[in-house]
Parts: sequence; C-alpha cells; structure tokens
Amino acid sequence: MDAINVEGVARSFGTVRAVEGVSLRVPAGQVVAVLGPNGAGKSTLIGMMLGLVTPDGGRVELFGRNPSQAAAEGLVGAMIQQGDLVPNLTVREVVGFVGGLYPRPMPLDEVLELAGLTDLAGRRAGRLSGGQAQRVRFAMAVAGAPEVLVLDEPTAALDVEARRAFWAAIRRYAAGGRTVLFATHHLDEADENADRVVVVARGRIVADATPAEIKQRAGGRTVRFTLGGRPAAGLERLPGVTAVEVTGDVATLRTADPDTVVAALYGAGLTVRDLEITTPALEDAFLSLTSADL
Repeated sequence: MDAINVEGVARSFGTVRAVEGVSLRVPAGQVVAVLGPNGAGKSTLIGMMLGLVTPDGGRVELFGRNPSQAAAEGLVGAMIQQGDLVPNLTVREVVGFVGGLYPRPMPLDEVLELAGLTDLAGRRAGRLSGGQAQRVRFAMAVAGAPEVLVLDEPTAALDVEARRAFWAAIRRYAAGGRTVLFATHHLDEADENADRVVVVARGRIVADATPAEIKQRAGGRTVRFTLGGRPAAGLERLPGVTAVEVTGDVATLRTADPDTVVAALYGAGLTVRDLEITTPALEDAFLSLTSADL
C-alpha cells in the first residue's frame, strides 16, 4: 500500500486555480522533494495531504485512510511554515505535550536528541532564536513517531551548520522505512537528500523522477577546457557534441557522451588544458521546467 496516494486533486481560490488535476503516489520509505516557484501550488498540495485544505475534486489517502483518519491514528506528522510556540513553556514541555497526543510517541529524550535540542530542553520557547524555534517545530513533527513526515520549507531560518544537522536527522529518521515528503526552495537540499523530485508549475506536476534524471533534462553534461590559443572552429563537428559556447579562451561543449567528446578532442590533436567534465545542476533543469512561471 502506498504511503501517500493523491488522485486528480484540484483546488481553486476565487478565480485562481492553485492545483489542477494532480495525481501522485509515494511508496512507503521514499524521501520525496516537491519543488516549484512561488505560487506554483506546492503549499496547497501539501495542505490537502494534511487535511488542512479541502480539495474541490479528487481524493487524498495516507495508507488508505483520509488525512483526518491518518492523523487521528498517529500515522502522519507535519512541520508547516506557520505556527507560534507557547512562549512560557519550556522546550521539553512543548515537545512532550505534542508527543502525548499520539498513540505511540517516540521517547521524549530521543526526540530532543534527534532534533538537537537536548541542551535547550529547559529553555522557555519565548527565548529561542528563529533557528532554535524551527528545530522545536521539527521535534513536534516527529514526536509521535509518524510513518509519514510532511515538511513545508523545513530549513527556513536555519544557518548552514544547522541545515546540515537537520538533514542528517532526517536521514536517520527515514532510515527505518518511514516516508518523508518535503517542499523546499533550496534545490541543493533536494539534490542531496531526495530519492525522488516532483516539480510543480502552474498547479500541475511537470516532472517526477530521480534528481539525476531531472538534471539530465537540462541537456546532458558539459566538457569545458581552455583552448590554449587555438581557434574554436570545428568543435561543433566533433562526434557527440550538441552545442558549443566559447567565452574568451574557454570552450564549453554540451554532450550526452563526454567520453566520446574527450577522445575526439585528443584525437584531433588539439592542445587541451584545464579539462573539466560537469553534470548539469538541478537548478538548470528546474529553471527549464518552470521558466514560464518566472
């Protein structure tokens, strides 16, 4: 049974069609990133998965249950962008209270350790920094040991070190076969941590594949090198080359087969210096897929 099953959901706000006919299946144990520009429909889609937004059409199921049933059974936890903490309660009290609402909560000390909050357990929530408060929200999301964890921009307000620690915690949490779905504007986070990337644009899913497969849509790989004073004429005729760009003394060749291109370069007797083979960034593919929205 799929952990998340979304079938043909749609939602409008007035005359704005936020989500239109989206279907998505997520097997148990996957870590899925949802990407999209502002206004693409990511947060609305996540809201429908959590039962916070009612779809105009279609249906959402978590382990075969509607979102309300799944929440009542402790199967789903969420970390959303909005939500204030009770300022006069300590971190331990806040997280412990939330965990107590679930039928099978994770031990409190284990939650605090996972979220990096052990040393802050006695501090009142009103005295936390923005990044520390975000870690408390993460602890609240996992306090019930949910099988599905949904995160909306989870690393907002976190610095680089805290982001690294956060994703290490997510990998630990998912290692037990749990399902994680997260929306982010940090494309490097999706590239490094997701098994699968879903790109949303104009209220629809425009791509759904592994990070490597998504990046291939940006046009294959590049072979970059310094010309060494030699003319660039004829590079476009080398086998495997699909495009050539020359900036100053540096040539960049696009190709799906870099080994063939490199062999052809040396076979032609060219003086090649500073040779570098790169794969396209996830950002390149993202911009290509969503360019109409930007």
